[in-house]
Amino acid sequence: MPRWLIPVLIVLVLIVSVEIYTFQAFKTISKSKLIRFSYIAISVAVYAYFLITILTYDRSKGQTPEFQMAMGILLSFSIPKLVIVFVLFGEDMYRWVLKLFSAISSSETQSLVGRRKFVSQIALGLAAIPFASFIYGIIQGKYNYKVIKYQLSFDDLPAAFDGYTITQISDIHSGSFTNKEKIQYGVDLINEQKSDLMLFTGDIVNNKADEMDNWIDVFNQLEAKEGKFAILGNHDYGDYMDWNSPQDKIDNFQRVKEIHKKIGFDLLLDEHRYLEKDGQKIALVGVENWGKGFNQAGDLQRASSKIKKEDFKILMSHDPSHWQEKVKMDDFNYHLTLSGHTHGLQMGIEIPGFLKWSPSQFVYKQWAGLYQEFGRYINVNRGFGYHAFPGRVGIWPEITVIELKKA
Repeated sequence: MPRWLIPVLIVLVLIVSVEIYTFQAFKTISKSKLIRFSYIAISVAVYAYFLITILTYDRSKGQTPEFQMAMGILLSFSIPKLVIVFVLFGEDMYRWVLKLFSAISSSETQSLVGRRKFVSQIALGLAAIPFASFIYGIIQGKYNYKVIKYQLSFDDLPAAFDGYTITQISDIHSGSFTNKEKIQYGVDLINEQKSDLMLFTGDIVNNKADEMDNWIDVFNQLEAKEGKFAILGNHDYGDYMDWNSPQDKIDNFQRVKEIHKKIGFDLLLDEHRYLEKDGQKIALVGVENWGKGFNQAGDLQRASSKIKKEDFKILMSHDPSHWQEKVKMDDFNYHLTLSGHTHGLQMGIEIPGFLKWSPSQFVYKQWAGLYQEFGRYINVNRGFGYHAFPGRVGIWPEITVIELKKA
């Protein structure tokens, strides 16, 4: 038996089980054959579209917008079905408990109670919430840019940098873009912050350098009074697609690095730059990608080899697992680390001051926003663009503005 057959059979069983449960909800609330047939037809069409896209898309192009849309449509219909399954399974547990009590009681054993129409109505009503959210996320949510501002105080910040502002953006993923007007709006919003410094923390493309060709004229408009700096992310290495030859991958990587110069960014490849103001300075350190379970090209020691321990340091490192595994405990003392990578999974629930949840938190301890340990900070930017799922639900694209203060 082929090794892949068992996982495929398990997936098929799960899909069939979910579909049977979901169909019961429609069957309970309506006797209309049109409604039932429409449900079956739509479900088959969604699965067929996804399957055909998976089997026919050109893997030498990586994840195209067409691939991402197929994924988005599948998720938009599948997640609501899981809500229906959860509610109806709860009702089934209740029905079987009633039958069990009937069986062990002294009275006559009753047949299994029928499914109740109002429970199915509740299930469908609840399922409509994630369905509408996913549709909104695909159409508009991915452009719902949010400016998030922090003020951070440090005892050893050079006085000349008191009030110094930094705009951080991350995870552009230009290969996913389809709407130039919306992206231009996001770039204009970045410029409106009028920060002293602009830092981009990686993933300018999904895989290929030419994904950025149609967006150079937009992103070269980005402005910062005292400079723009960037690092690479895991997607910038071209590791997630098939190449015709190893040399093609090497050439693409070189072109990806050259993109940053075209849009006015100084790309730091395990390097540092000193930022000077009124005779004082802080060290900006940029490492190549280092991630737990991902490419670990970054060399923090090399990047920091020509700076001093007593320098105030800002580190750019794409993957926050680098901070968790290596940086936060390093006695060289990296005061502030800026990362991205997670996108907050592009879906979750955030109610400031009350609730912050995403499946991303089961993979990354630092997955979105500002964190502090050992007196050192990391900000995990939720990303400017999007990838895999062509939308955002509850976790909106982010422009971070950080103001440094002398404590």
